[in-house]
Amino acid sequence: MTRRNPTREVHVGSVALGAGHPVAVQSMCATRTQDVDASVAQAEAIRRAGGALVRLAVDSPRDVDGLVEVRRQTRANLVVDLQESYRLAERVAPFVDKIRYNPGHLWHHEKERPARDKVAYLVDVAREHDLAIRIGVNCGSVDPEMKARFPEDDVQGMVESALEHCRHMDDLGFDRYVVSLKDSHPRKVIEANRRFAAARPEVPLHLGVTEAGMPPEGIIKTRVAFEQLLSRGIGDTIRVSLTLPNPRKHEEITVGQQILDDIAAGRFRSVPVFDDDTLNIVSCPSCSRVENERFVDLARQVKEMTAYAQSHALTIAVMGCRVNGPGETDDADLGLWCGPTHVNLKRQTETLGAFGYDDILPRLKQELDALIAARAAKPQD
Repeated sequence: MTRRNPTREVHVGSVALGAGHPVAVQSMCATRTQDVDASVAQAEAIRRAGGALVRLAVDSPRDVDGLVEVRRQTRANLVVDLQESYRLAERVAPFVDKIRYNPGHLWHHEKERPARDKVAYLVDVAREHDLAIRIGVNCGSVDPEMKARFPEDDVQGMVESALEHCRHMDDLGFDRYVVSLKDSHPRKVIEANRRFAAARPEVPLHLGVTEAGMPPEGIIKTRVAFEQLLSRGIGDTIRVSLTLPNPRKHEEITVGQQILDDIAAGRFRSVPVFDDDTLNIVSCPSCSRVENERFVDLARQVKEMTAYAQSHALTIAVMGCRVNGPGETDDADLGLWCGPTHVNLKRQTETLGAFGYDDILPRLKQELDALIAARAAKPQD
């Protein structure tokens, strides 16, 4: 593999990231953290497949109780994802090796409290319990103030959000952190990580294409981004985010390792360039926040039903939960985010209604046909 960027070393449990160490492959449990048996089984499947880190979501005190038991029963290096619940950090800290937080979600909670103070709290917890931190920036959840600063360049909004939170860490004298900048489009992932690496070459980077979707398209999107970045020495750990049923979640590790092996051997496949000239199906990789497991089947059905529209430059997003679903469908032409009994349908930021799982596909097709017809009716320049 190409000579790596000279990033500093960050320890996460038994794994060392950066500083020339092998690129670590990781994944995230899609089971409910409260379901201890299922979560342990999935964490162990990921670990046995070669996963260096296993992430779980914690959103409630009951999730914390589940995490305690998962920690007791697995040897995996555990990362906790605190999207909407950063205040639980001190409760989960004794049982994990790294905390991941999203700057955009942090902004939305306790808005009267400066972001730096919230970061200081997380750093204090990390120091006390010997933890690493990941600053995880996602395209669909950059805070509104940062987005407003870069209305014509959403990639720079992501980069500036990451840089701002790095400065918070630096001011606090804490350097045991890594950064991720993720989007569902490989081109934006490549650009965001190149810009960040140019500005902060010493910070280890976690690479991923968020909501890459189902195989094989999700693998292709991810491969394109990874090849372009890793070949430039950018990236210290990777996650392949695929929409897969729970028993197959560990396949993310296998795919990630294959991509790394191919890059190391000079086998590049980055011919596809996703230029937004065909139908793009975006779907999240599922996690414990998914409230109805029919989400994975629905994503597959959407892909099959919309095959007739393949030549149209439209994006359809299928998201599995209420945490990321509302915001991360805003940029899609049509978005679906799934609740326990209904699927919420959107046209960009406009909510069109909630429909039963058995009723959503016909309504989605109706909206898709209307968009295609509207575009066809527009005069060509």
